[in-house]
Amino acid sequence: MERRREAALTGGTAGRRLTSIDGGRGDGPAEPAGPPQRPGAVRRLRPQRADAAEPPSVPEQARLWHVVLSVAGQVTPLSSLRASLEQLAHDHSFFLTARYAADHAEIRYWEQARDLHDAAAIALRLWGEHKVTANLPPWEIVGLEVVDRATYHKRVAEGFGDPPPHLGGVHPY
Repeated sequence: MERRREAALTGGTAGRRLTSIDGGRGDGPAEPAGPPQRPGAVRRLRPQRADAAEPPSVPEQARLWHVVLSVAGQVTPLSSLRASLEQLAHDHSFFLTARYAADHAEIRYWEQARDLHDAAAIALRLWGEHKVTANLPPWEIVGLEVVDRATYHKRVAEGFGDPPPHLGGVHPY
């Protein structure tokens, strides 16, 4: 019974070991050289490619991104909406401000992420992930803006993209 269980977990070959490749696209330390030559043999690994031999000299660091998330849906009582947005502000780091009306809201905050794709992905999950814990209404995301810190400050300095009238907290439109 034990041998059958082990065989099922390893894809049917009890002696075979599976290895993973960093990154999954050949940008890891080594790539498989092909299938094993005989049953139970372990695959050999090819030597590293010349361009993958040295890791990047400067590790990627998270950057700050200014996010404006717009949500909308059915009319919700303002008192419960305000309480929900205040709970979201309490739960989420870097929260700046939220403006709201009975059927829509805008949330502004800073997100720390490696790149724009990561920041946008996190922002698109924010509402759904906090829906239960903050008792948010079942609204959908109708808008998203993500800009890097330098762009945000440049816009403000040029008079575009003014900071919200009430910095910090949750306020009605």
